[in-house]
Amino acid sequence: MTLRYEYTRLLARDFRACFRFLRDVLGFVPTLGTEDDTYAEFDAGPVRLSLFDRRLMSEAVGTAALPADAGAQDAVCLVFAVDDVDATVARWDELGVAAAAPPTDRPDWGIRTAHVRDPDGRLIEVNQKLPRG
Repeated sequence: MTLRYEYTRLLARDFRACFRFLRDVLGFVPTLGTEDDTYAEFDAGPVRLSLFDRRLMSEAVGTAALPADAGAQDAVCLVFAVDDVDATVARWDELGVAAAAPPTDRPDWGIRTAHVRDPDGRLIEVNQKLPRG
């Protein structure tokens, strides 16, 4: 049996707000669904990104009776490459979205990063390669 990575599905408490964030802040083009649905897909380059109502997913897998949130450190970070981290953060500022972590050179990682959180609190990183030298 061979597994092939197909897409990442984000499970949203506030589907409408997360849909708008993916479309309007991160700039992903919806290819299926609208902000009024409970499921949507977005063109995220070489992979698809989907969004699904968290309550419906919990009902499907039999966990609806469990607590919705756990107090812990981040368990997931979505990572996206961009041409210019600083320009991306400037766009977030124009949209009124505060960065969770400002643009930072990370020489040990070989990249410049910035982080933001979506309306459900998921950590999202944008990065660009640092010049070699």
